[in-house]
Amino acid sequence: MTKVKVCGIRRQEEALWALEAGVDAIGFVFAESKRKIDVESAALISASLPSHVLKIGVFVNESKKNMEEISRIVNLDYVQLHGDESVQFCNNLDLPFIKAVSIKEKEDLDGIEHFGGEMILVDSGKGPHRGGNGTTFNWDYVHALNTPQRLILAGGLNRDNIREAITKVRPYMVDVSSGVETDGKKDRRKIEAFIREAKSV
Repeated sequence: MTKVKVCGIRRQEEALWALEAGVDAIGFVFAESKRKIDVESAALISASLPSHVLKIGVFVNESKKNMEEISRIVNLDYVQLHGDESVQFCNNLDLPFIKAVSIKEKEDLDGIEHFGGEMILVDSGKGPHRGGNGTTFNWDYVHALNTPQRLILAGGLNRDNIREAITKVRPYMVDVSSGVETDGKKDRRKIEAFIREAKSV
């Protein structure tokens, strides 16, 4: 069964909705974004989550020192690197990490296997932001991928396309943010519907 991550959680009740719906991972955005959360709030939400739910912090071109500090305070299981972090930077980190790769063209996947870590995230490169744009990419691109990492699929996923996405890509985990929002805020019914649909594939 495909695992589900809900990213961009900012309030305790949003985390609770996701938890009750059967979420496997919660994402906190610490990079500049409309979904950015402060460290103290993330730490409070994190402390309320059971140990089986992964706590993942999203960073863009952040310093190693800051990531280590935030990771310690919030008790993160992984840092998700959504910037221009090099293979060397990633593999020198003393933290469990997930490298996110933005895909516009098939060539954007070149060299993806050189990043270490247990998981790698593929996201759409279309849109103004580093993630959370609500846009998809051509899922056929990942068919030829043969990486040692577990694959996380992100980018424009919602209740209506998640079945097709999982069937085509067969990812280890799917990552949703804008697809479970209404007017820029997390929507309980959309979270429940998305997780239910994803878990039923």
